[in-house]
Amino acid sequence: MVNETAGLLDDPERALAISYAPSDRRVALRSLLALDDRLSQIVRETSEPAIGQLRLTWWFEALEKLDHGPAPAEPLLRALEAQVLPSGVTGGALAGLIDGWEPLILEETPDWSLVGRERGGRLFEAAAHVLGAADPRVGSIGEGWALAEFATRWRLADSAGARGLAEARLAALSGPALPRALRPLGALGLLARSDLAGGRPGSPARVARLLAHRLTGR
Repeated sequence: MVNETAGLLDDPERALAISYAPSDRRVALRSLLALDDRLSQIVRETSEPAIGQLRLTWWFEALEKLDHGPAPAEPLLRALEAQVLPSGVTGGALAGLIDGWEPLILEETPDWSLVGRERGGRLFEAAAHVLGAADPRVGSIGEGWALAEFATRWRLADSAGARGLAEARLAALSGPALPRALRPLGALGLLARSDLAGGRPGSPARVARLLAHRLTGR
């Protein structure tokens, strides 16, 4: 299993989406996405499932411990403690992200519904807390975002299963306008939907679509 695209936080389109967040929330949003990237890196680099599972377990335990004491001297954990936990997101909730990654190490054909919910849905719901807004569609958009990445950026035996579910979840973007505070998440969902449709990263049409979403929430 190989992820073809690393360093997604350096992606200029993702940076544009993050810039839609209020200036005092951007660092927290970046920290959440950095955690997702760190877990992605563990899975991407795993050749021995037992070793990959041990590394994920370390992160599970370290994230849970954030609810009970100060973060250790690990920069990402300290960033999450300082920037994300004050919004009401718990370390236990973040630890639950592991349930969305572990099946990719242990199973040839993961339960994509579980993977999407525990990775993307949980991540976007935490991000909504950080952004200070709520919308019942956030979880579905997050699921679609996560599954679209697996369908388009990873070499997987069952990418069709991830793709079909991603398309269904991202249909939530077609509803009413998203609240302004949640438009960074909507923009990430739109990028995922464009990837599924074969859109070209960095194209003027994609950038224009993101800018329109920033203004209208649609």
